[in-house]
Amino acid sequence: MVVTRFAPSPTGYLHIGGARTALFCWLLARHTGGTMILRIEDTDQRRNTPAATQQVIDDLRWLGIDWDEGPQVGGPNGPYFQSQRLDIYKEYTQKLLDAGKAYYCFDTPQELEAMRKQAQEKKENFIYPRPAEFPNESDVEKARAQGQPVAVRFCMPDGEIVVEDVVRGQVKFAAGEFGDFIICKSDGYPTYHFACVVDDELMKITHVIRGQEHLMNTPCHLALQKALGFRTPTYAHMAVTISEGGGKLSKRERGKTLVNAINEKPDADLGEIASVGGITAEQLNDFIKGKAQIEQEKIGAMAEELGVHLPEINVVDFFNSGYVPEAMVNFIALLGWSPGERKEIMTKDELVGAFDLSRLTKTNSLFDRGKLLAFNTEHMKILNADTLLGHFKEYLTAVDSPVAGADDATLKRILEINAGAKTLEMVEQKSRFLFLSNDQIEYDEAAVNKVLLKGDGLTMLKIVREKLVAMDELSESAVEDMLRGLAQEKQVGLGKVAQPLRVAICGNTVSPPIFDSIQLLGKENTLIRIDKTLQKFTEDTD
Repeated sequence: MVVTRFAPSPTGYLHIGGARTALFCWLLARHTGGTMILRIEDTDQRRNTPAATQQVIDDLRWLGIDWDEGPQVGGPNGPYFQSQRLDIYKEYTQKLLDAGKAYYCFDTPQELEAMRKQAQEKKENFIYPRPAEFPNESDVEKARAQGQPVAVRFCMPDGEIVVEDVVRGQVKFAAGEFGDFIICKSDGYPTYHFACVVDDELMKITHVIRGQEHLMNTPCHLALQKALGFRTPTYAHMAVTISEGGGKLSKRERGKTLVNAINEKPDADLGEIASVGGITAEQLNDFIKGKAQIEQEKIGAMAEELGVHLPEINVVDFFNSGYVPEAMVNFIALLGWSPGERKEIMTKDELVGAFDLSRLTKTNSLFDRGKLLAFNTEHMKILNADTLLGHFKEYLTAVDSPVAGADDATLKRILEINAGAKTLEMVEQKSRFLFLSNDQIEYDEAAVNKVLLKGDGLTMLKIVREKLVAMDELSESAVEDMLRGLAQEKQVGLGKVAQPLRVAICGNTVSPPIFDSIQLLGKENTLIRIDKTLQKFTEDTD
């Protein structure tokens, strides 16, 4: 039976590359009737956070990627947090020590750095010098008593190592390319290499699907497997996904976007912007100069304050930008994999049915945001009404939108009249004016100048007001008949009549169809907003 695993390190939110790894593992397990395991590799105590772990779990669940074993599910091969498996790693470390396949070392970070510098000066690759005689337990006790760090290194075997990979084929690594590496750190926690190999064996993993950047780790993993008498899983190293700028899709893009936006505003108050992100002006200045890093949450807060849209990198970014999970799964699945037919818009069931590891591509894939937007537009059209409503409600709650207070019937109506929208964010932005108080409407200066102050926009708005006052009901059909009739009477296009009304009720020229908008807003609020608009801009022109 096929057993796959997705093993994220919770040092940050789920990156789109990690989501692709999880998806491919899930697709293979579901296609073959196998098992998918979620394992949390939280051995980096300095960088792991419970919040990041929960966000990874939430993001996977939003995408519809479930697991048969792991956190919140359980299973026969737990615990599924590596930080809870230290006794297991200690047992296997001891086996290697007893067999003479691993040894203690006491080097400080400063000593290791000096060795690396020396190798660099000689223009050589740094290979850790294996001692002629391994330290014994007495040496270990003495080192600890003197406050020296005590780690354990694995004896890398001599000879060429050959990796058999589904995507890359046979990849050969020359003898001596890898030196002895640490498997147990001085804090008692295992390194990624060691914990990963032990867990893959004990959890009966048959297929390891991961990014191409891990290919260089695989020889070390094969050596450990052989030393411990473990099986070797089938490996598939996926090609890199690159951004439209040609580089690797990276969270650094978000920081660069923020810096560019600040640099375009030479009069910007750095202190005010920094305070929104919970940092000092000095810290922000260092970040702008590339001397310091800032957490993604703080970057997001400052960008929101400046009205800057950051490029989505993590799964939660796409959720917050109003993408639906069906479109995300469809799009991600085609990054480095081909279904073998021209069809691109696919449901999850169709992806499961078509998935085959042999169709993973060697060439890099492009993260085409325009294509993703087209996918999202299409999936929003084909989703059933109840599913789309569920996604919309979840999105509205997450972004704390005033629209979230509407009942299901109203939300369904909003989705219907916004059919063809590219994202849920666009639906929310076009409709939020309906749920603001009349005093909260903010006018877009360009829209006011173009529609109200240029030509006879205000005059037309006064006429529209008189027509609305005389109407008994404001159904969408009645409003449509009135506005079209007025346009015909004045011998102008419908826009000349409708746009002044649109600016009056929502402050700009973007809304759902004006007939539906008026019906949803209601007669009283519509007239109040028209009166406020006429008063404000008639006075401004006097």
